Amino acid sequence: MYRLLIVDDERATLNGLCNYIPWDQMGFIVEGSAANGKAALAYLENHTVDVLLSDIRMPVMDGIELVARVRELGYDMECVFLRAHRDFEYAKKGLQYGVLDYILKPTKFGDIREVFGHVREKLDEKRNREEIREENMGKDVISLVKKYVESHVRTASLEDAADYVNMNAQYLSRLYKKKSGQNFSDYVMEVKMKESQRLLKDSRYRIREVSEMVGYTNEKNFARAFHLFCQMSPREYRDSQTGSQANGGKNHEAEIL
Repeated sequence: MYRLLIVDDERATLNGLCNYIPWDQMGFIVEGSAANGKAALAYLENHTVDVLLSDIRMPVMDGIELVARVRELGYDMECVFLRAHRDFEYAKKGLQYGVLDYILKPTKFGDIREVFGHVREKLDEKRNREEIREENMGKDVISLVKKYVESHVRTASLEDAADYVNMNAQYLSRLYKKKSGQNFSDYVMEVKMKESQRLLKDSRYRIREVSEMVGYTNEKNFARAFHLFCQMSPREYRDSQTGSQANGGKNHEAEIL
């Protein structure tokens, strides 16, 4: 449902538009109402709407000034004017502020349905573009986060990753899970363990050194994490990859892991 704010100084018209039009059938819900432009702006300070349906001629602040202020303040919404026949020239001023359409007063449901059908189409298109943009942005962020983790295997953390992509840590955690299907902490663990596997294949590094290179200061914690990931100890993995001659008989270590 798209949210609608209706503004009209005529109480009967405002009441009829708010309560007797089947907005839900057209994909809208009346979020709020106001009797003039000033009251509408006050409402918008604390509420978000998708569409503004406003009379042109009103006391205190008319529709033209209201839409001008809406654009000036950067509110993102579609605007539709209610106007009388005599207001045609006056209503054309709204074009410079991107008013989407006009509905003649007294209003007829057929006119409202036709105009808001077009409004719905435009809002749907806008939403689709936004979803595509967010999807692409999400993919870019995930790609950057993965590059960060891969280049900071020893020290990678959610907080530092969030700083790297200029995001709140909690938001990044949710975004990463949504886009990748994996918790950030699980990805960090995966990268650490894969890097450990690579390093363990190189007999120049002691297992203790491998542990420290991937961010573990406690060898037992490293061994526990490695076993959970690979279903074998670091020593067993090394032996399975290099064989008993991996060290060439030169660097026998007394490692208990």
